[in-house]
This record gives sequence, C-alpha cells and structure tokens, in this order.
Amino acid sequence: MWSAFSVTDDDGRMAPPGTALATVGAPQGAGGGLSGLMTGRGGGGKRRRTTSAGHAMSEAQEGKIKLAFFVAIVGVVLTVLGVGTEFWAELAPSKSFYNNQTCLTAHYGLWKGCTKTLWVSDIDPERESCGPADLPGESNCTYFKFFTTGENAVMFQKTTQKNLNVAAAMLALFSLFLMVMGAICIVMCLSKNIIFFLKPASVCFILSGVLVLLSLLVFHLSVLAFLASDNMVPLHHELSWSVSCIGCAAAVLIVGGILFLLLALPYSPWQRCLPQKDSSS
Repeated sequence: MWSAFSVTDDDGRMAPPGTALATVGAPQGAGGGLSGLMTGRGGGGKRRRTTSAGHAMSEAQEGKIKLAFFVAIVGVVLTVLGVGTEFWAELAPSKSFYNNQTCLTAHYGLWKGCTKTLWVSDIDPERESCGPADLPGESNCTYFKFFTTGENAVMFQKTTQKNLNVAAAMLALFSLFLMVMGAICIVMCLSKNIIFFLKPASVCFILSGVLVLLSLLVFHLSVLAFLASDNMVPLHHELSWSVSCIGCAAAVLIVGGILFLLLALPYSPWQRCLPQKDSSS
C-alpha cells in the first residue's frame, strides 16, 4: 500500500508523502490559476462580443433598411435624370408669329438651352403656340456661359437672369452631394452592422430633398424673371417633364429620409402610438 504511493528522488531515496502531494499539487495549482486567468479573459471577450452584438441589427431590420435604401435610390435616380436633362421649361411664340411654314420653339434646363425649328403642319391645329418640343425638327443646343464667362443667354429677345440660374444649379449640385453622403452612410450601416449611421443618412436625404425643392423654386423664379425681361415677343411657357422628375425626386428623398429616421429610433413608433391591448382586457 505504501509503496504504491511512494515517490523516489533522483538518488533513489524515499521521499516523504507530503512531498509527493506538494509536487503533484503545485502544477495543478499553477494550471488552475492559468486556466482561471484564461477563463477570465475568455469571459471578458464574451462580454465584448455581447456588447458589440447588442448594437448589431437583426435580419428583419436589415431588410427594412434595404427597402428604405431602395426608396432613396429611386429619388437619387430621378434627381440625376432631372438635373441632367434640359426639359425644365419650354418657350414658344405663336405658331403664326413668323408667317411661314416653320416656327421656332425653345427648351432649357440648368446647364444648356436648345432651340428647335418645327413644321407648322406637324403641330396640332387646335394649339395656338409652337410646339411641343418633342416633335421632330432641327435642333440646336448650346451650354450656357453662366459658369465660364458669366454671360447671360438671349432667347426670343429675352435675357436670362444668371444669378438665379446659377443659384438653382448650385442647389441641385449640393443636393446631389448630400445624396452621395447619405448613400455612403447606409453602405457603412449595412456593412458594419451599426445602426448609428442611419441618423446622419436620414439628415442627408431629408436635406437633399429640401434643396431639390428649393432649386426648383429658384428656377421657376428665374423663368418668370426671364419672361419679364422683354415684352416685345409674347411667349407661351410651361414647365416640362424634367421638373416633374425633380418634384417626384424631392418627395421620394424626404420619404426615404423619414424612413431611415424611424428605423434609427430605439423603439417602434407604431407600438408607442398604438399599444397592443392585453387579451385578458
């Protein structure tokens, strides 16, 4: 019995029983302390992961963010389409003003203006003015010199107001910049799983929608000032389909920004406004 539990040293002498216990117990204690230290570190890592996961989004919330982002992207596409085209305003004198077989119409946007020669026979007989501008004819388009030499454009003996036109263009460009910043915030939100980026994205998209509306308002003021510059040639004017794209884009961008703001809230506004009643009551 004793020999089974005895321990000999290097010289072959018998060691006391306590020595064996101490020898065996020391590594276990060291191992236990090391394992406890590792367990403590592991526990801290779990707490950090839990804290990080606490700010992460669920799959349902990620799907809602992607849907709101799709709405905002529609607004961005409409804005780019409206800003890049020159069918903001159409100007046309009476189709009998030139007393020949052709008449002249014009349409312009933020960056360039176009004049178009149409055949009177192609125009609707019930229409008094020349147009519309989408009829086939010879077109001549030139970029405005507002941004290069600062010269005003002259169409139908009327002069544009370069200050208003430049202001409308700058507002549109700044709104596009805010759209890009908002899109970057949403991409960061989806890639890093951080809901915090929804708040700056909502601010960017709402402000971009407001700036688009302001750009449209300033442009309309520039058209009115252009028509009032000279009354020698009576013109019929109307806002064209590019303005419709801009108006729809502003509404969609504001709606998208509001959706991002609602998704960034720590609680559901529907549950706060319409609390569910208990089944017992």
